[in-house]
Amino acid sequence: MSTPRSISKFNVLAHLGDGARSSIYAVQDAKTKQVWALKHVIRVNEKDDRFIEQTEREHAIGSKLDHPSIRKIGRLIRSRKFLKTTSVSLIMELVDGYTLDKRIPRNYSDMVSIFHQVAQGLMHMHGRGFVHADMKPTNVLVLDDQSIRIIDLGQACPIGTVKPRIQGTPGYIAPEQANRREITPQTDIYNLGAMMYWVLVREVMPTALPPSAGEAADSSNVLEDHEVAMPTPPHERNSRIHPLLSQQVMDCIQLDPAQRPESMDIVANRLEMIQQVLAAAPEAAAST
Repeated sequence: MSTPRSISKFNVLAHLGDGARSSIYAVQDAKTKQVWALKHVIRVNEKDDRFIEQTEREHAIGSKLDHPSIRKIGRLIRSRKFLKTTSVSLIMELVDGYTLDKRIPRNYSDMVSIFHQVAQGLMHMHGRGFVHADMKPTNVLVLDDQSIRIIDLGQACPIGTVKPRIQGTPGYIAPEQANRREITPQTDIYNLGAMMYWVLVREVMPTALPPSAGEAADSSNVLEDHEVAMPTPPHERNSRIHPLLSQQVMDCIQLDPAQRPESMDIVANRLEMIQQVLAAAPEAAAST
């Protein structure tokens, strides 16, 4: 599909990428000349309604957040025809960066710095009453100065939500997500732990939703909690990973939410402490 010249009175500067039923563009406000990112979702049939709803939810939640580690969300523009929504455009902060899976730091100190920033952003979300519910490397943008932005709030929800269908990413999804139980801050703690595991080990860990499930995830794909194997601790996979960092990951990915850290505040504080430990021992901060 060709790149449009304009969308909702915004001039399209470049096509940045595509997501589930959406396209992302760099755009310029024709009036103010301000440059933004714009997520455009077109409704072709009823199957697209949930992607319209996800974008509306991303705006509803994102507009209530104001943390430097979370991409800023502007306004939502709806296009209608005969009183029916035909497309939505979400105006967002334009961020010049790469997703974490494509910009993995070269040393453990920088990795922990990114983990800490993510934890702080999620802590802010929890304080506002929301859970991200899809934390993974592709939902973290890393900028040149090593600051980050958490992106994609399409699966975010109020704390305590029980979702009507399975939502999450194989390799990162928490057991309570896969089994459609209550979503809480501990869900983000698990997702973050799984993300940290991947960054450190470069492999997705076993979760209740196997990678083979893909987008066709349903109850037939889901493993019961007792069927999910705990992964080998990161420091046992690579002896250069500090045991404290390895233990933090393993604490976050406990299958029982009650066995994970009590809050994201605790996770952030522990990561800050690990940063200090690595700073005091440069040889421990070096990657392979």
